[in-house]
Amino acid sequence: MYSKFLVLAAASLFTSAAFAQVTVGDPWIRATVPAQKTAGAFMQLRSATATRLVGVQTPVAGRAEVHQMGMEGQTMRMQKVDGIDLPAGQTVNLASGGYHVMLFDLKRQLKDGEQVPLTLTFVGADKKRENVTVQVPVKPLTYTAAH
Repeated sequence: MYSKFLVLAAASLFTSAAFAQVTVGDPWIRATVPAQKTAGAFMQLRSATATRLVGVQTPVAGRAEVHQMGMEGQTMRMQKVDGIDLPAGQTVNLASGGYHVMLFDLKRQLKDGEQVPLTLTFVGADKKRENVTVQVPVKPLTYTAAH
């Protein structure tokens, strides 16, 4: 009886690990001034298996979107993207000047030192969705991430 329990417990650990495939490293949001209505969120994403970031939500913003910065001639442009592919075992950086998360219609000022919940939605090759919620620290207005 005891050995059956151990086998079931071990199997459940392997099953839950299969769903927790995405890790989020070094997330941060820059603090805002009182009337500011937008902010960017930055982080590194890594998945054990190929997956795709397809959505973002947070209670501090009216909407959150995945964006990409890119050059059009001599002008830097930002545009919404439907998602970001995460190749298996590779780190994908969400940083200024590239892919990032935009928060629109902020409901309040984001202050240095607080934590903002951000829920990232991923879809795997099997079409299963996985939500990963992280507490993102708010950094000072003058903060710049190390490269």
